[in-house]
Amino acid sequence: MASAVKALLSNVRSQAKSPFHADFSYESDDCDERTLLYRHRKQRGVNIGSWFVLERWITEQPFRYAAAPCQSDLDVAKGAHAKEILENHWDSWISANDFKWLSAMGINTVRLPIGYYHLCGVDPSVLRGTDFDGLEHVFGGAWHRIVRAIETADRYHIGVLFDLHASPGKQNQDSHSGTSSPVISFFQTQFNLQLMIRILRVLVSSLRSLRFDHRPALSNVVGIELLNEPKPPYPAALQAWYKNAITEIRCLDPSLPLFISDSPICLDHHLYRCFTSEDISTPAAQHSASLSNPNAPTPQTFARVSGALEDAGGNLIVGEWSGALNPSSLLGVVDERRERVQFIQAQLDLFERYCSGWFFWTYKKQYPGDSGWSFRDAVDTGIFPCRVGLFPVKLIPHDHTEWAGRKAVARGRAAARHVSYWTQYPAHYEHWRFEKGYDQGWEDAYYFLTSGVFEHGSVSELGLRGVWRKKRVCEHVLREGRSDNLWEYGHGYQQGVEEAAVDFQRAYC
Repeated sequence: MASAVKALLSNVRSQAKSPFHADFSYESDDCDERTLLYRHRKQRGVNIGSWFVLERWITEQPFRYAAAPCQSDLDVAKGAHAKEILENHWDSWISANDFKWLSAMGINTVRLPIGYYHLCGVDPSVLRGTDFDGLEHVFGGAWHRIVRAIETADRYHIGVLFDLHASPGKQNQDSHSGTSSPVISFFQTQFNLQLMIRILRVLVSSLRSLRFDHRPALSNVVGIELLNEPKPPYPAALQAWYKNAITEIRCLDPSLPLFISDSPICLDHHLYRCFTSEDISTPAAQHSASLSNPNAPTPQTFARVSGALEDAGGNLIVGEWSGALNPSSLLGVVDERRERVQFIQAQLDLFERYCSGWFFWTYKKQYPGDSGWSFRDAVDTGIFPCRVGLFPVKLIPHDHTEWAGRKAVARGRAAARHVSYWTQYPAHYEHWRFEKGYDQGWEDAYYFLTSGVFEHGSVSELGLRGVWRKKRVCEHVLREGRSDNLWEYGHGYQQGVEEAAVDFQRAYC
């Protein structure tokens, strides 16, 4: 996570009252139960790459008439038959059967990369003064297809995380930021910075109208990632823009989760192990071990960052990861399939332990056979588990008395461990706060696990734990008063959530 995480860890607590920590209040007046569950459950997902933001290494066909150098959305738009090619691709790349298959797999969320130009069907003025100016006729049909994608996902109880992959002027040098130019000019002009905020306002307003004005109402948008992989000239430039963008968005939808880089709301980290010289020279088994060993640098960093974020009311997700290994990492390997299985499982175990969500990159490729980057191929070849999440095999009761006895026993054991540990450090404690926190954490976890709102796929699990824990601590203060021992309530809450999930799995799965 490099320098961004280092800066985050040093500043996360000091920023606790800044706009970076705007509350995702799950008691918002306009946040119904279905919306709450979609947004706050643990997200196990895939990226639907190259559906709207094209990447040639994923799907070659849309680039057949593209203008040179034939690598980006702008190149396709400036080529022959652009409107026809793009609309045919948007209509055929992903179907309802894909969402049905994903739901059966336990995938409950998709991360959907879009560019700002895909919103011109809502507001054509977003293209004025940009590289896509004058191309409304090419991209005008994108938005109603994006709405159709949300509708189809909702049909299979799949949430949608919008990822702004391309901004005016480009936020990184890659061609998946809209153009093939390597020049990053997003951060260089106020025009680009302000336009992107206006574009986000257009997107948020449109998504909000889908919840309240669309028929059927669509509540499965789980959040927005404001910028994908931004490369600012210096960190303060990105943080200043985030602050302004978040302030404006909160005025439109205070409860909408926001996913960003280098700031503690939902921090999105992208993890790949196949690009750097160190990755290339590291054997596959060593990659897996470095992810599995809790004392290794990567798990230690995940533990510190997720802990710091949750303490501040935020959360950590891995927005992009894959099963790809450089061929050099597999030299001399006797059983390549076994190494790939272990590598993917090591990543899954790490993310399940420390993250509120993860998204494999990418769902599929035009040409099959790449089990490192294609989720479909990874599943079909058995490298990726056949299902993720919790699938009950027994009837789930909706009466809390069913698990109340088990909770009391588990709470007693957890409290005894808590008291025993802190006895060796004499001080004034209020261990009763630990027990109250444990009770609340258990009940919140079971609220998600037994919600019964979604009939298909895996059950919901509490994902945004930092958000809920912060909110519950505040409520506890209002009831019981402030104290230097509020940390005990927080510790109890966390253990209650974790142990309730284990109890549910043992009892019903």
